[in-house]
Amino acid sequence: MSRPTVSRWLRGYSHGEDGTHRSEALWKPDYQNDGDQIELSFRDLIELRFVKAFRDLGVGLKTIRDCYRRAVDGIQDDRPFSTQRFRTDGKTIFLEITAKDHDGRMIDLKKRQQVFRTIIEPSLRDLEFDASTVARWYPLGMRQRSVVVDPARSFGRPIVPGGVPTGILAEAVRLEGSADAVAALYEVPKSDVLAAVEFEQRLAA
Repeated sequence: MSRPTVSRWLRGYSHGEDGTHRSEALWKPDYQNDGDQIELSFRDLIELRFVKAFRDLGVGLKTIRDCYRRAVDGIQDDRPFSTQRFRTDGKTIFLEITAKDHDGRMIDLKKRQQVFRTIIEPSLRDLEFDASTVARWYPLGMRQRSVVVDPARSFGRPIVPGGVPTGILAEAVRLEGSADAVAALYEVPKSDVLAAVEFEQRLAA
């Protein structure tokens, strides 16, 4: 997602030739975001991932906004996509809300099921929940678990399991020229160092 896109989704925006038409934010984010810098809470970040997935389907922002409101009402949580309920009932919720909107009617039932399976479900599989809400995100996958985003650790920065931020490890490899040297320096497995480099390269791509 580009910075301007995130800004429009979280802050709303004016449009039309004279700029008099206003589209409100998709939801009220946890931080004000009044200045140039965009700050995201962990749950806002997770919600944005699902909005991006809907947009990749070609679902319009008006429909997404309506879907969001329905999901909030149905799940009884202001951040519905980052809940355990959406993880377990998400397919049903997705089919129901897209069936009721113009954009949803353009996607037949079989395709909507396929879309949820190939786009939405992978976004749920790399999340770990505590009680009813998402607690940790493993951006390289749950099987590997080599990189984690946990709001309770390192101020929410991506880290390897030992707690070292991925950005620090990747930069150290660039300077040292060796994953083995960095693994010894920070006393972490070489596999974690390589995972940190892979993750940072994805961010930069």
